[in-house]
Amino acid sequence: MSMRELVVLGTASQAPTRRRNHNGYVLRWDDEVILFDPGEGSQRQLLHTTVTATDLTRICVTHFHGDHCLGLPGTIQRLSLDRVTHPVAVHFPAGGAEYFARLRHATSFYETAELRVEPIEADGQRITLGCGTLEARRLRHPIETYGYRLIEPDGCRMLPEKLAAYGIAGPAVGELIRVGHLDLDGRRVTRDEVSVPRPGQRFAFVMDTGLCDGVYALAEHADLLVIESTFLESEAALAAEVGHLTAAQAARVATESGVRRLLLTHFSQRYPDPRRFHDEARAHFDGDLIIAEDLTTVQLPPRRVASAG
Repeated sequence: MSMRELVVLGTASQAPTRRRNHNGYVLRWDDEVILFDPGEGSQRQLLHTTVTATDLTRICVTHFHGDHCLGLPGTIQRLSLDRVTHPVAVHFPAGGAEYFARLRHATSFYETAELRVEPIEADGQRITLGCGTLEARRLRHPIETYGYRLIEPDGCRMLPEKLAAYGIAGPAVGELIRVGHLDLDGRRVTRDEVSVPRPGQRFAFVMDTGLCDGVYALAEHADLLVIESTFLESEAALAAEVGHLTAAQAARVATESGVRRLLLTHFSQRYPDPRRFHDEARAHFDGDLIIAEDLTTVQLPPRRVASAG
């Protein structure tokens, strides 16, 4: 059975606290296990989860500020220490290639793992995966920054009662899905006649940014949106100055973009009470709202259900 869930390793911005580690998020999506923005301590945080470095298939870095990437050296070295046999792709802003090279070879070690270095070179760049498409969109921050979203193609859900009415069963169902039609006793039965659309799922990851078109493009119809809310509205001017979002802004983005489940994270150390983020966001978003905590697991919502008509 496929698994689609987010494992939260850390939720602090810039400086960790006693309760919050630096950033780090792992998305399990079928056969892909993607590590986003590994900050300091990510490797140790993994030890408290069911994810191992050996599971990782891909690493995505939004930008090269320390709280989003200083966990890269240890993670990369761990891949070789564990002698991971499958290639691991790494995506990051192309303008930060020198930073990545320094982090990759921060200390002496014997590199045996195969890293496939695939920088993001343009807004809207897409990477084709077995489970869908990974898309990067440019964000607004003092240095080159990209957010990511994973989009599953739309499909269809077969209707057993309609299949039965046409006497379609067994391998014929698979052929109908694959080819799009079956010829039965002189009549062509199309896939659309015995199915309803099944919208593909969407996951979006938006870190350090001010409001911009890229934020909305990533959040559009996301089943799960992971988004920074470094500040509260009382510090909105500061947030705009340094290229960050408030909880209210993130919540309004979610509402305007049709997000189903909203996870707020990347909290400034100045706010010891996470309930303030919940209360501020709830005033602008009435969907499923989660205030991220370290070492929690968040499921993607069940698929949207299409009407049989």
